[in-house]
Amino acid sequence: MTDKIRILAVDDEPDLRGLLRILLTNRGYDVIEAASGDEAVDILKGDNRVDLVIMDIMMPGLSGVQACAEIRKFSTVPLLFLTAKGTVDDKIEAYGSGGDDYLVKPFSQDELLMKVESLTRRYRIYKGKKESMDGNDLQLDEEHCCVLRGGKRIELTDKEFAILRF
Repeated sequence: MTDKIRILAVDDEPDLRGLLRILLTNRGYDVIEAASGDEAVDILKGDNRVDLVIMDIMMPGLSGVQACAEIRKFSTVPLLFLTAKGTVDDKIEAYGSGGDDYLVKPFSQDELLMKVESLTRRYRIYKGKKESMDGNDLQLDEEHCCVLRGGKRIELTDKEFAILRF
């Protein structure tokens, strides 16, 4: 991929946003920041180039959970909650609002980076699947468990391949 992966870091604490910026830019990510849920929603409405949102839950104005629910009305961008709230009820609420993953503060930098890599990889693969599978130019390569369209490999999950083979 030629363009950098773009991450929106949302937290009302400037020190945490700064830490995320340093950690993620050192790994080659492009980081933009928002200090509130309201600001995050506004940024995402105007910028479809964000590949991941990392968001706190407890913020003034729109909470992270409320902001996530608003974002889900117009975007499928992956959203990782990074928060001090760690009860099962907090997680149920966060996932129920449309969140994709959850990490409790204080957090391991290595675990955060693994989650970032996983979420962005999946999103960029599936975001790129805009081709329709409508026609006669599909070739099923059962030996390699993949599909070719016009000679170009189309990335599929195991389940997608099984359904298509069926």
